[in-house]
Amino acid sequence: MSVTAALAGGFLGTLVLTTMLRAAGELRLTRIDLPFLLGSAFTVNRTRAKALGYLLHFIIGQLFALGYYALFLALGHSSWWLGTLFGLAHGVFAGTVLVNILLPLVHPRMGSPLTSAPDVALLEPPGFLMLNYGLATPIVTLVAHLAYGAVVGAFTSLST
Repeated sequence: MSVTAALAGGFLGTLVLTTMLRAAGELRLTRIDLPFLLGSAFTVNRTRAKALGYLLHFIIGQLFALGYYALFLALGHSSWWLGTLFGLAHGVFAGTVLVNILLPLVHPRMGSPLTSAPDVALLEPPGFLMLNYGLATPIVTLVAHLAYGAVVGAFTSLST
């Protein structure tokens, strides 16, 4: 197991995850746009928000890959299937706690149950399992995170 392999897997895994989510959006399976959600926390300019969001999404993908790597080291084993299990936990965390609770608390342009009528929320909060962005969103995001985990696990296990 090497950290370089985990980071390479994290980059490719993030590319796969992002591509799956973008494709699902184009196929009208979901309205979720994670890079835009991330970027719009820092700028109101939609084009800059998307560009910054993609950059942030890839940085976060690298950080999660390092977390996966630490778990692989602690367990003394890495594989695509173990990475897929980590991806399952990652996807459930992302769909419940991360974007449902934490993101609306810190995102300055996202509405929340506490947003009042005079406040202008530019973004709809994702809601539980991100269901506010479409009924297929939980499935799409979970499958994308499973793929991310499989890629990170496969890359990490190849370096052993």
